[in-house]
Amino acid sequence: MRTKRVFLVIFQLVLAGTAQAGEFKVVRVYDGDRFKAQGHDIEIKVRLIGIDAPEVSEKKGAPGQPYSEEAGKHLRGLIYGKVVDIKGYGLDRYDRILGVVYLNGKNINLEMVKAGLAEVYRGKMTKAFDLAPYLQAEQIARTTQRGIWSVGTIYISPKAWRKRRR
Repeated sequence: MRTKRVFLVIFQLVLAGTAQAGEFKVVRVYDGDRFKAQGHDIEIKVRLIGIDAPEVSEKKGAPGQPYSEEAGKHLRGLIYGKVVDIKGYGLDRYDRILGVVYLNGKNINLEMVKAGLAEVYRGKMTKAFDLAPYLQAEQIARTTQRGIWSVGTIYISPKAWRKRRR
């Protein structure tokens, strides 16, 4: 019975289009765009779709990307220990749920961009996902120099940061 329930919840999260998965309690926040949650008798890992937060260091004691700690703390403050709704858009290559996270109706992915602690994801994106509000929020954060945008021309995107570290 538990296997059937796990399958049904995962199926809801990764339908070809989108699906409202229901409520999950956030039990761990890894960084500014990834977390672990529990609900419906399963544990899932989620990657916030549409955003790319500064990268934390892969090596203990090594510095991460500027604003990586702030992004993780901000996301942790928004959702850790809370029950969130997740709207799924499929799986990424690491089998994490790609999702928009809502807390009391507020789009947390968008809040990260508004705070200047994530940029709009520039990689391949599902057609069902609307980037327009994210692009608008990023432009406002850039103009007002919030978070990552406060460093001006020395800012490096998380994508470029990852590429340099390889």
